[in-house]
Order: sequence, then structure tokens, then C-alpha cells
Amino acid sequence: MRTIYKLLLGGLLLGTASCKKELAGINKNPNATENPQPDYLLTAAEKLTSDAYWGVDNNLNSSLLFIQHWAKIQYTDPDRYIFNNSSFTSLWKTLYGQSITDLNKVIAIGTQNQNNNYKGVALTLRSWTFQILTDAYGDIPYKQAGNIDSFLTPAYDTQRDVYLGLLSDLKTAQTLLDPSGPSIQGDAIYGGKIASWKKFVNSLRLRIALRIADQEPTLAKQVLTDIQNEGGSWFTSNADLAALMYQDSPNQNPVSLTFDTRQDYRISKTIVDRLAALNDPRLPIYAQPTDDSPHGYVGVPNGLLTGDANNLGLSKTSRPGDYFRAPHAPAVIMSYAEVLFDLSEAVSRGFITGDAADLYKQAVLASLAQYGITDATTTGNYLGQASVQYNAANYKQSVGNQKWIALFGQGLEAFAEWRRLDYPQLSPAVAGTLGGKMPQRFIYPGSEQSLNGASYQKAVQDQGADLLTTKLWFDKY
Repeated sequence: MRTIYKLLLGGLLLGTASCKKELAGINKNPNATENPQPDYLLTAAEKLTSDAYWGVDNNLNSSLLFIQHWAKIQYTDPDRYIFNNSSFTSLWKTLYGQSITDLNKVIAIGTQNQNNNYKGVALTLRSWTFQILTDAYGDIPYKQAGNIDSFLTPAYDTQRDVYLGLLSDLKTAQTLLDPSGPSIQGDAIYGGKIASWKKFVNSLRLRIALRIADQEPTLAKQVLTDIQNEGGSWFTSNADLAALMYQDSPNQNPVSLTFDTRQDYRISKTIVDRLAALNDPRLPIYAQPTDDSPHGYVGVPNGLLTGDANNLGLSKTSRPGDYFRAPHAPAVIMSYAEVLFDLSEAVSRGFITGDAADLYKQAVLASLAQYGITDATTTGNYLGQASVQYNAANYKQSVGNQKWIALFGQGLEAFAEWRRLDYPQLSPAVAGTLGGKMPQRFIYPGSEQSLNGASYQKAVQDQGADLLTTKLWFDKY
């Protein structure tokens, strides 16, 4: 009997291994090439990730509502924080199932072909992709992610470990990227300009360093010291903008595609009122005048009941501006203004030396210039207001308020920075369903509970309940 048991157990183990191989085989796309080309994979990963970042589920219908850039005038449940465990599936599915998988292949091909620039660019994009995921959900699969042959049920890494791993990956990417090295194709962001990628790498390192700054100030400062010791540079002008430039249909900006068939989004009353109070010259760019009053901008309060929102009227409320609804509108990943705000904060924290107030002023000017606002009188009047000037006694307030304006349209990044800086101070949705609280994260897809249950349960045990209101590790205050 003991011998029979051993034979049966051995057969089961072999069967399990065989099933894993068969499952991996079954999950192969029969239409995919057996010898994928890195340029096609790179283009696909850049567009898929940018589409997810700027698209409906993760931007228009969630994070842009949370941080009150946009609001809903119809079908207002998302604006009232009514979601279920399938609401945030697309971000997880797209970034894990497609973006990271494609980028891992580019890294492998780059290694095989001895092209470090493919490896460096893919590693940079993969780091940005993981950053989006951990900013949104918290603990996520990282070390074991994207390798179905070895890890059918990948373990979740803590958010701290993810951020530190990304900083290490980006440091590696910086050493791999060589403007004098082999060329790359298929790069829709920088057109294969490796010098631009090197700036983007360091700018991402700066972003993530500040993301961990409240929890790990010593480590955050070391990241900036390393960058300076390496002699590297981050963005130095608006020309360094990291963005995917969209084309005509069917490759237009996902915001433009949405407004081709839907009219249920409006600009939020919160940001309209803030821009109007500041006489901010970005208001006519961010918002469109109402049809009934061509010279007026009317925002919609966030989180109204559907009937109350409908009563405001489509023609009496402002849509987001033409700039953001245009087919060719760029999907901005990182701007020069963001980098300057980060540098100002880094000086205020004592991580680097410099003039925090001047860097803040440059950041505001860079954001205005990003939208073609460069007139000296206009910019001077704007910066001269007491409510715009830098407050050295509360750098989080100054940076947080202006960065929130500058990140308009970038819902996921604005959501992360609002949680970290705690400015601007927003009021919950009018008819919100979270007991007077606001969302602090995305909830995990329901599929994780059924397909990766043990890892999911461990993450919930470590991080806290899988709720919209559970604060993430980086959000210390």
C-alpha cells in the first residue's frame, strides 16, 4: 500500500507540473508570433499603459472624480463612491496581463540581442507601470509578477518593498541606457532618444523618492544624493515632457473617444471655483464655457444624486476644455512642472540644496507655459497673488494646491499626490456613501479572491481591509 501511495503521489505531482505547462500553453495567443519583435512590443506597451492611465475606468470614472477635477452629471454612482470588486479590474488586468508581460519580453529580447537600450527603456516603463499599480492598490505582486510559467499565484509584496524595488530597477535602467549604444525602434514617447529616457528615469526616481519620504526620509534623501553623485539630470524644460501623442481615430486620445458618444462628464465645481477665485489663466483651457452662457464656466458639485445632477442641465454646465477632448491631446505621463514642484519640496525637506521658493515659482510658470500661457503680464499678475505665492511655513500647502491644478487630467497621479500632501483640502462627495470619508485607494479585483486567494488574503491581513477607505503605507499623515 505504501508503494502504491508513493506511485500515486508521484503521478499527481507529475500531473500538476504537466497541468501548469498545459495551462501556460493554453494561455498562449494562437495569433501571436513565436518570434516577437521588440519594437512592436514596446509600442504596444506604451499605448496600452497610456490608454489605461488616461482612460475611462481608472481616470474619468474614478480618480478624476476622487480628486474633484471632473464630476458626473449622469449615472452618478461612481461620483458617490459606489463601486464593487469588478470596478477596478481593467487597470489590474491590462497592466499585469499585457503591459508588464510585453515589457518583460522586451527585456528578455534586449538581453538576448545585447541591446541594453531596449532593456533600459522597458525597465523604466515597467517601473512606471508598477508604480501606477501600487499607488492605486497598495500591496501588489511585484517580484513574482509576469512569470506565469513559474508563478501561477504570485505573492504580494508590501508597498514599501515595491517602491524600494522600483528605485533599484530605475537605478539599473540608468546604467543600462547609453545614448551612444544600439538604437531602438517602436518608441512612441521619445522616438528612441535615449538621452531623453535617461532624464525620465531620474525624474521617476525623484517622484518615487518623495512618495516614500514621509515614511523613509533617509532612504529618500539617499536616492537624490545618488542621482547627483552619478552626474545625471532630470527634466530641464517643457521639451522633456513624457507623453504619448495620439493620432486620428482609432488611435485618438481615450478622452476624445469617450466624448464622441457620451456626455455624462463635466468639470468639477471644486476646481472651477478655485481657478475662478485665483483668476487662473488655465480656466478657459481646462473648462469649456456653457452653451447657454458662452462666457461663463459652471462646474458640477461632486457626488450629487442622479436626479439632482440631471436637473442642472447639460447645456448649463461646463464640459472639460477642448484641449483635453481633442483627438490628438497628449497622454501626459510626467511634466516638467511636476519635476520642479518635486525639487522645491526636496529642498524644503533638506534632501538637496537650492531655493525652494524659486523652484516653486518656476514650477507654476512651467505649468502655465505647458498650455501656451507665457505672457509676462499675465504670469506676473498670477504669481503676485498672496494665495499663489510660496508659503515657506507650509510647503505642502503651497506645493499641494498648485500641483493639484497642474496635474489636471492625470487622475491617478493627482490622486496619489493629494493623499501624500493632504492638499488641497477637499470635502467629500455631496451624497457620498463612505460616511463622510473619501476614497484612499482602489479595491482589488474580485478575480484575485478566486484565482489568487491565499496571496490576496495575506495582503489584506498585512495592509488592512480591502476597502476604499483603507490608507496605504505611503500615506502616513
